[in-house]
Amino acid sequence: MIRWVAAIFVGLTVFYALLPWILEKVGVGRIIGDVRIDLGRLKLVLPFGSTVLWSAVVFLIAEAVKRFW
Repeated sequence: MIRWVAAIFVGLTVFYALLPWILEKVGVGRIIGDVRIDLGRLKLVLPFGSTVLWSAVVFLIAEAVKRFW
């Protein structure tokens, strides 16, 4: 259980660190349900909608791999 919590924490940390530069180019942070707050130099992005969308995509890929392999 602790391994999963640690893996999710590391994954979310990397996800949030890459968000402003790389992930924004593939649409993360720009769909309905994502919250963007600009406070001068500080840009805060809370990708709620993108997280749901990407989770569904990863789930479907994992299910396809599980069924065909």
